[in-house]
Amino acid sequence: MSGQDAAAASAAYAAKRPFVTKDTLERIVEQVPTPFHLYDEAAIVRNMRAIQDAFSWNPGFREYFAVKANPNPVILKTLADMGCGLDCSSAVELMIADGTGVRGERIMFSSNDTPAADFRLARELGAIVNFDDITHIPFFEQVAGPIPKVVSCRFNPGGLFRLANGIMDNPGDSKYGMTEEQLFEAFRLLKAKGAEHFGIHAFLASNTVTNEYYPALARILFELAVRLQRETGAHVAFVNLSGGVGIPYRPDQEANDIHAIGAGVRRAYEEILVPAGMTDVAIATEMGRFALGPFGCLVTRAIHEKRIYKDYIGVDACAADLMRPAMYGAYHHITVMGRPGGPDKSDAPATHVYDVVGGLCENNDKFATDRVLPEVEMEDLLVIHDTGAHGHSMGYNYNGRLRSAEVLLREDGSWRLIRRAETPLDYLTTVGVTPEGRDVIEAAHRHMGRTGQPDGAPDGGAR
Repeated sequence: MSGQDAAAASAAYAAKRPFVTKDTLERIVEQVPTPFHLYDEAAIVRNMRAIQDAFSWNPGFREYFAVKANPNPVILKTLADMGCGLDCSSAVELMIADGTGVRGERIMFSSNDTPAADFRLARELGAIVNFDDITHIPFFEQVAGPIPKVVSCRFNPGGLFRLANGIMDNPGDSKYGMTEEQLFEAFRLLKAKGAEHFGIHAFLASNTVTNEYYPALARILFELAVRLQRETGAHVAFVNLSGGVGIPYRPDQEANDIHAIGAGVRRAYEEILVPAGMTDVAIATEMGRFALGPFGCLVTRAIHEKRIYKDYIGVDACAADLMRPAMYGAYHHITVMGRPGGPDKSDAPATHVYDVVGGLCENNDKFATDRVLPEVEMEDLLVIHDTGAHGHSMGYNYNGRLRSAEVLLREDGSWRLIRRAETPLDYLTTVGVTPEGRDVIEAAHRHMGRTGQPDGAPDGGAR
């Protein structure tokens, strides 16, 4: 690597800094074995206040945090206490919402290919049902009862969705939502069945790092709302812009400005809805990734180095802890913090090229490929950035890998365990319906003491 390339690599490495210090990490890993996901409580609260402030011009605004992004009850309760609703897409997510005290129209139930039991629970909790397909309307009546007074429908415009900076996504290839013709038919049908207040919803692009997306989507939906109200006589009570506002995973990306986004949506509102006399339309959003993504990280430890045709650093986390790099080829920045008790490497020069990998029997189990990092030594702690949304929640158990713990970092420097690490018994409990399964569970009991498997940890006090 030339001197110029080395300087550029070090600058890129240093461009993203962890929200946690090495000293704090060392205190946590004394009691919580790696790997674990760590969240920054104070930053989550600050960011949600910024979202609410950016849309405060709309009296009915509500952020429905996407439970799929991070279903931890402690985080959901924190957001609910700030006035957020919850966007749910399954019966279990509805149960989580109910358990955190969120019910009624503070739940947006946006699902697809929906089982009957899920619709019944949504009806029981009084959630706003966001119908994904026109055939779901009679199905809902059949399995859950009468159509609620407040309903929503999901729109898919088809084709390609473009902004000035190019093609953002391909709604025409998406399984979600109704065509425009179906949407008008659904509004008329729902109105005839007793619905009184209507919403429209659309999700046209994922993880957009541009301030243009929400305002452009708002214009599409506002113009559609005007036509729907005029032509069907249905009262459009809210427009749900869904998610899609992204975060800068890469160090060279510029973060979205939520206040600029809110101002852009306001301009569209005032130019389209206000002249149409629709000044009571509330704005809803479902910003799971923008709300939480940057404020979580995966903490892992280097346990092996393998040198063959490339130099590999093996860590104790794997794709079961963070699926996005394996599933999408997604970039997640990595900071080398150093070993406990050793020097802080977080600002060391990036001089080595590694693939950072986990231990699954899959070649795509890589957190980074050809990544320039400081020299990594065994037992070094590594921080994998931007896992606050779609991180732990997308975990799985392939190869018998167990789900990691979750830890909440408080503003005063203390920390709280908010999910213990999964144990072999957690993983195996469902096979106990057979003698063979019970034999396996008995064997796990015998071996548990040898694995060092964590069974939880106390809260960490401020120090």
